[in-house]
Amino acid sequence: MCAHVLVAEDDEKQAELIRRSLLAEGHTATVVHDGAAALDAARRLRPDLVVLDLMLPVVDGFGVCRVLRRGGDPDIPVVMLTARSAEDDVLLGLELGADDYMTKPYSPRELMARIRTVLRRSGRGAGARDDDAVVQAAGISVDPVRHEVRRDGVPVECTPAEFQILLAMAGEPDRVFTRRQLLRCTRGFDRASTERAVDVHIMNLRRKIEADPRRPVRLLTVFGVGYKLSGTRP
Repeated sequence: MCAHVLVAEDDEKQAELIRRSLLAEGHTATVVHDGAAALDAARRLRPDLVVLDLMLPVVDGFGVCRVLRRGGDPDIPVVMLTARSAEDDVLLGLELGADDYMTKPYSPRELMARIRTVLRRSGRGAGARDDDAVVQAAGISVDPVRHEVRRDGVPVECTPAEFQILLAMAGEPDRVFTRRQLLRCTRGFDRASTERAVDVHIMNLRRKIEADPRRPVRLLTVFGVGYKLSGTRP
């Protein structure tokens, strides 16, 4: 999947590292170094995704995200970068509509993996509508183009929030997702949701994809951490 990514990062060395990593992944990139330039570029270029540093000059990342969500293209995916790991900062970024975040220092490889996941989830970028976009795990197939879920070939009706949770988990089978990460998957579809509401989504999904929801073999709980979708077909 090739996408046009806008990188808003005031540290020129970090911005160049991100740019090179994106090019290596087959994406194109536009780099800006302050919030005002980020808003201007987003308006002019309509990128597929924005990598947004919180500590930008002129207009900070919170302000940029707020403007993007309230005007322009409110559906553009945003991955926030922050050196501020305080929970309040992270929660504010997510409340403003960020799709994901990473705390500095971070691995460029992990950032690219996060970007791939967000692009796939949002359906943005060239190739997002290819048949290859269908993801499968544990006998569950999720088609983001047709917005269809199947269990062993049988259609399953899902709410938009449930669909986004399954799409993220099927894209990375056996990865353990925290409630907060799954909550981010529902942003834009279930804005009233809370971390505890994620448990309800999981319970409802188990009723739909498990033979016995009380003894799940596909959608598993990892106690003290979160949930994962098994990479093994039952």
